[in-house]
Amino acid sequence: QVQLVESGGGLVQAGGSLRLSCAASGRTFSAYAMGWFRQATGKEREFVAAISWSSGSTRYADSVKGRVTISKENAKNTVYLQMNSLNPEDTAVYYCAADRIWLGVPLTGDKYDSWGQGTQVTVSS
Repeated sequence: QVQLVESGGGLVQAGGSLRLSCAASGRTFSAYAMGWFRQATGKEREFVAAISWSSGSTRYADSVKGRVTISKENAKNTVYLQMNSLNPEDTAVYYCAADRIWLGVPLTGDKYDSWGQGTQVTVSS
């Protein structure tokens, strides 16, 4: 079982930036893809971004495209989510997830088998 630990959340004003990190435990960690999802209060979890662990190819939700960049550092078993031009609609708990089963870069949470505890991002207006 892999353990994922997110960090970097916090309170930021609208228009500001945050960089989230997700560190995966284990020296032999590998995955097909790593993803970021978010869940706002009273709403369903939604896909934000994902990256292929091998090729680095990326996928983004339309709602964040152009404002968010997902990246990885394989040597550190870490994936990042750089978020710019944040707005109050980005307020949510952000979760990191690992897909170690399905090939490709999945966009749906059911394809990810390991999840972090989440980190709160709050954007004030």
